[in-house]
Amino acid sequence: MGKLQDKIALITGSSHGIGSAIARRFANEGAKVVLHGRDKDALESLRREISDKGGEVISLIADVTKFNEIEAMRKSIEKELGPVEVLVVNAGGSHTKPMPFEEIPEDGWHASVDANLTATFLTIKSFLPGMKAQKRGNIITMSSAAARHTSGKSPVPYSAAKAGIQIMTQHLASELGVYGIRINCIAPETIMTERNKQWIPADLQKEMAGWHPIKRLGRPEDVAQAAVFLASEESAWITGVILDIAGGTVLV
Repeated sequence: MGKLQDKIALITGSSHGIGSAIARRFANEGAKVVLHGRDKDALESLRREISDKGGEVISLIADVTKFNEIEAMRKSIEKELGPVEVLVVNAGGSHTKPMPFEEIPEDGWHASVDANLTATFLTIKSFLPGMKAQKRGNIITMSSAAARHTSGKSPVPYSAAKAGIQIMTQHLASELGVYGIRINCIAPETIMTERNKQWIPADLQKEMAGWHPIKRLGRPEDVAQAAVFLASEESAWITGVILDIAGGTVLV
């Protein structure tokens, strides 16, 4: 029996990177996995991969900045598998580059806040009533080390949105415990997804690794292992935690 045996788990933004690593680990732990994203080909490839290994998996496409599309996704999941028990709100991303505050474009601000903070709000808003009705549920939100330090290396709109996710997570933790619902937040540092491997030159990767007390950069599997822990009964008395997966760079 896996740690998540027969749990119905939705991982938003799971066509690539951290989300896909979480989906694989959840499937390995026996969860019935719901993949989500907007890259149809990538989703189908991952769906086949998990299915070929004996996992129970479906995939859905939705824009998580639009509540009606999230609601349609939720209803599809409930019809095919049942109510979601583990919700990993992973979808997000940055839509600006680091720059002086006064030069941040208004559309870039709104795009980053919508893709991260608003999308997290709307996703939880859709699935929370069902969890309250069942008197159980487990939610994992996704922040970033960018919300925990002010190095200037991360775009302000992205950092602000991720910080908002953290306080929203802690607010909900105090509200939802009475319903048997736990909610925690994962805050990764630089994770070497396929995209980051392409974008960050090898010499810079080596330099960045040296910034960490644990002298390497993060891997998607580092985040996936933390997600399994928070989603399982091994963390049954943990809620409202911001878990830094950061190799020691965030120490406060």
